[in-house]
Amino acid sequence: MLEFLWTVLDTVRHMDEHLARLAAEWGVWMYALLFGIIFAETGLIILPFLPGDSLLFAVGALMANENSGLNPWLMFVLLFVAGVTGDAVNYLIGRWVGPKVFSREDSWLLNRDHLLKAQRFYVKHGGKAIFLARFAPILRTFAPFVAGVGRMDLVRFWMFNVTGGLCWVGGFLLAGNYFGHLEFVKKNFEYVILGIVVVSLLPVVIEWVSAVREGRREREQSGGEGAGSGGGV
Repeated sequence: MLEFLWTVLDTVRHMDEHLARLAAEWGVWMYALLFGIIFAETGLIILPFLPGDSLLFAVGALMANENSGLNPWLMFVLLFVAGVTGDAVNYLIGRWVGPKVFSREDSWLLNRDHLLKAQRFYVKHGGKAIFLARFAPILRTFAPFVAGVGRMDLVRFWMFNVTGGLCWVGGFLLAGNYFGHLEFVKKNFEYVILGIVVVSLLPVVIEWVSAVREGRREREQSGGEGAGSGGGV
């Protein structure tokens, strides 16, 4: 397990080097590889650990190099389609599975804790959660599934799905393409990527802290009510 985590961390830290090598070795198949990763990260609820924000930024930075051989417009369209169709598939799976999934304990297939966090995020932000979750790892994978379980209106879902995918893919590709030219970014690329990961995880951490505080308040309130009902004859 530790070896796997170290491999993932090393891949994230040196993502620019790995992508440049893959682009040189795979050629046009690089488009299919990146399409598959983005689709799986947004569409398959069992793969929330795949890179998203950092990968898009790194791809944008790679395309800033004219020798990459990658077409920026083709890359944008393919990754946009991957992100939107991924969310759509995830939503449909949620509608098909139904709310029964929340009554099950953790299993090797679904992490119930992640589902509940996404559900709280969805309840708090409503339909906007589909858009906002685009910029938060883990929540990005689970939010459309929860929306499907809750049978969110399909037209409304697609509105947030398409606009969120456009801003997410376009924003990170453009940021990577623009900042990838800077010498500072080139020399400190691994720290920039790690910074993106940390900042992206902030919404997840905030939701977790909020859930812990809410659970503590509920326990205190239930404890106080129990003590109050125990007095008198």
